[in-house]
Amino acid sequence: MSITKASKLLSPEEIAVRAGEQMPYIQLPVRRELFSARATRLRQLAPGHAMHDFLLFAAELAAVQHEVLQDYPTVTLPTLDDLAAAARAAQAPVPAPLWPRDPVWRGAMRRMLELLVPRLAGSPAQAAVQALLAAGDDHLEGQAELLLQGAAGLDMSAAPLVAAGLQVYWTNMVLAIQEAYGAARQQPYGRTLDMTTCPCCGSLPTASITRVDQTGSNFRYLHCSLCSAQWHMVRVKCSHCESTKGIHYHSLEALATDGAVQDASQASVQAETCDECHHYIKIVRMERELNVDPVADDLASLTLDILVSEAGYEAHGVNLLLLSGGEEAPSEPAIAPPSNRSN
Repeated sequence: MSITKASKLLSPEEIAVRAGEQMPYIQLPVRRELFSARATRLRQLAPGHAMHDFLLFAAELAAVQHEVLQDYPTVTLPTLDDLAAAARAAQAPVPAPLWPRDPVWRGAMRRMLELLVPRLAGSPAQAAVQALLAAGDDHLEGQAELLLQGAAGLDMSAAPLVAAGLQVYWTNMVLAIQEAYGAARQQPYGRTLDMTTCPCCGSLPTASITRVDQTGSNFRYLHCSLCSAQWHMVRVKCSHCESTKGIHYHSLEALATDGAVQDASQASVQAETCDECHHYIKIVRMERELNVDPVADDLASLTLDILVSEAGYEAHGVNLLLLSGGEEAPSEPAIAPPSNRSN
């Protein structure tokens, strides 16, 4: 398995701006579609994959995230004054490391875990789910704090579960703010000073995605690792340092069914690297595979991360379902990918 550098892309967004075409800066997730579509994509990617068991575990997790999100309990929202203050400061209105979490997130996560237990019958992940289900409030809050702060000490066996609970909480809150204030403010979310983090919750992206709209145009958006909001960033621009110099695209060499090597420039998942800051982020392309999902396809292309990292690049994005453990040696998640990870 090797890494192949594809040709540099032009920026259709910049062409569109010069032509006067407008595109939404922020795309919010759709409550009834987000996690169910992710579960479907994970199941589609799992057969024959070296991370088969982990992808199916993630699919079951996404399925219960979907169920809990549909009737999430009422949560405390920022006031109109809070939103106005955030807008004046060009800051995310509900920043994940700072926002006081409503205690209802714990009850919603426990419901999610209860739904997950019977789905994992016979799986080694079931014990981790049951252990977290029995944990007290202080433990859950402590683990949530470590995860959101990116600090050492996180229980890696439970990390995907805690992350999934927080993802549902923040996704619901971002949507609830839009539902509560959207009519009065037209748009509660806007551009922030830091274009490399989510304008809704301030989190890092997992990956970027080129979205195909009804006109056939496709624009690049960064996908939030926590609340799943997406915000526009032009192509051929580093998502970490915002440089437009030294941007390259890499993909795994894929074999066609007849054994011929496919054109790497046509891969639906690539790594965008920056020679200025030596960071990278994945980019998934709907125009090449309509059903791509930034989280699912990022998990399923872990080999690409390994190869790009070995080439000297550091990830800008984060996938909360597969964390490395921060300052400590990486530990296994609830279901560990095999040691010979390859796609």
